[in-house]
Amino acid sequence: TRGRKGRAARAAREGRADPDPGTGMDAPSATGLGAADPQLQRFIEVETQKQRFQQLVHQMTELCWEKCMDKPGPKLDSRAETCFVNCVERFIDTSQFILNRLEQTQKSKSAFSESLSD
Repeated sequence: TRGRKGRAARAAREGRADPDPGTGMDAPSATGLGAADPQLQRFIEVETQKQRFQQLVHQMTELCWEKCMDKPGPKLDSRAETCFVNCVERFIDTSQFILNRLEQTQKSKSAFSESLSD
């Protein structure tokens, strides 16, 4: 499980994880700043990546809570604990699969565009 968590965190840090792209809540684009202030541009990129990661964690928490918590109590029973672990692992696996698929699709489109321009 550690490898899955590491891949998801790395993907989020690299800005590849956008759990809900349709929200319109993206941070301002760092590319709109041009080369005027590279330090500010980098700061905005890092903050955007942090925001995406926080959105991913929030989405995962909400999904797994709804799926695994039948009745809240003073302790987490073993069934709920197992459910949470499995839910988080499947969420990470699914997110990673989608990211990889999007990257493959983007590469295919790029290769197709390049072949058309030849």
